[in-house]
Amino acid sequence: MPSSEGAVKVHHLVKAPENAPDSVRIRESWDATEPAVFYTTPELLPDGTPCTAATLIFRTKGCVWWWKSGCTFCGYFNDVRDDVTLDDVMAQWEHCKRELNDFEGIDMVKVYTSGTFFEDRENPPEWQEAILRETHEKGLHLIVEARAEMCTPEKMEWVAERHPGCVVAIGLEAYDDEVLKFHCNKGFSTKQWHRAIETLRANDLGVKTYLLFKPPFMSEGDALNHCVEWIRAIAHLSDEVSVNPMNIQRRTIVDRLFRNREYRPPWLWSLVDMIERVHPVDGRLIVHPTAAGKIRGAHNCGKCDREVAAAIERYSVSLDLAEFTGLDCECRKRWRCEVELDTTIPVPLGVGLDRRGDDVEALMSP
Repeated sequence: MPSSEGAVKVHHLVKAPENAPDSVRIRESWDATEPAVFYTTPELLPDGTPCTAATLIFRTKGCVWWWKSGCTFCGYFNDVRDDVTLDDVMAQWEHCKRELNDFEGIDMVKVYTSGTFFEDRENPPEWQEAILRETHEKGLHLIVEARAEMCTPEKMEWVAERHPGCVVAIGLEAYDDEVLKFHCNKGFSTKQWHRAIETLRANDLGVKTYLLFKPPFMSEGDALNHCVEWIRAIAHLSDEVSVNPMNIQRRTIVDRLFRNREYRPPWLWSLVDMIERVHPVDGRLIVHPTAAGKIRGAHNCGKCDREVAAAIERYSVSLDLAEFTGLDCECRKRWRCEVELDTTIPVPLGVGLDRRGDDVEALMSP
């Protein structure tokens, strides 16, 4: 018997509640004339020269794919506003320039929009053009993000005309169509990613590829082995490969799994092992563990987290395996045992329990 209120899509029953009244109210409370966040970090230019990079995260309308469905792990919708205008995003750009002294002492700018930078339905073309032209005129190395299917020949030619040689970073997440579909709900295929790479190369644009370490519904051991394979498969096609260890973002599918104790963020030791197994790679390998050492980010036992995370961050700049020399902790044996069991026992979600707290209490808890 159909409901008197009309049909309900399964999508709205299983998707995280980002469109619930409270979520919308939070999003609309943000100041649309100020960016979500901006900061500077040490970085490397394509030629290996150390520099300072500015990361600018704008408050936009969000991702077109999120409007339709959304990835299982992405919580960037928490930072968007549906009613952002051209004047708003231009004000955000001016705010960043003012606060960063018109990028004095900065050689690289990373522009993130919680979606695709050059998608006209998400971001006004006038704003896109202003950032492309201004960063080019200032001689800044520019990195923007995009979904693979958005990298059309016409749009890439348009981008290249306004900022020749800028870098387009694509969130591939996994070089495996089944993982993309069933673990990530990414909405595109590896074939579309290859087509995007060809288009970027044809327009002399830089290529950066993101991979996700430990997508949902995957054990630690499988995640480690898969990510090693993915890096080896795509590194020669990208100028940079950036591996993003899962961090639990609010109101996502992964957040639900985590709160149900059906998902654990990756071990920091897994990231060290991954780097050591693939080094050296074609191009550059970057690993920046967001929320490292926290329960919702990649972490170990709590005692060694800061030291191990710092070594991983240093490697991303130095590309030197010596950063890991002397690193050790009692929990490393537990990590190694978990990885070995994950790859020998048929437990899809893995055998790992909470890394912090008493194991016996965890087993006895309801």
